[in-house]
Amino acid sequence: MLLQNLYNLGARRVIVTGTGPLGCVPAELAQRSRNGECAADLQQAAALFNPQLTQMLQGLNSELGGNVFIAANTRQMAISFITDPQRYGFITSKVACCGQGPYNGLGLCTPLSNLCPNRDVYAFWDPFHPSEKANKIIAQQILTGSSQYMTPMNLSTILAMDSQT
Repeated sequence: MLLQNLYNLGARRVIVTGTGPLGCVPAELAQRSRNGECAADLQQAAALFNPQLTQMLQGLNSELGGNVFIAANTRQMAISFITDPQRYGFITSKVACCGQGPYNGLGLCTPLSNLCPNRDVYAFWDPFHPSEKANKIIAQQILTGSSQYMTPMNLSTILAMDSQT
């Protein structure tokens, strides 16, 4: 297992991110959505994967006798700004800032793409990736988020613990 190899090579703190909100990215909306709803099957897959990842990491930590591997539930982090974009200062979480087709969800971001006038008000930069502002929200949750987002602890807690040793 790759994670065990990291530990054997000397890694003592590793943050492992789960999958994001696969069914809600503009690429999937462009291909599957009629009214902007997320693709339920992909959302279900992500909802199943992330808790299993956390459980696997907790088992590995038990074997190793410490909190080496930290799970970051990025799907849960992103769902908050996808379901309520205005609360985070976004005008939309459905349309990418840069892309083509429905929801700007087709193709790559190229000079021929539609480009939004202000990327800070879009949750997604392109058909797959969060915008810089959305990534800052995710990074803040990794740093200070509750156990809803980070298991067994957030990065601030890790840093505080490790500074005492």
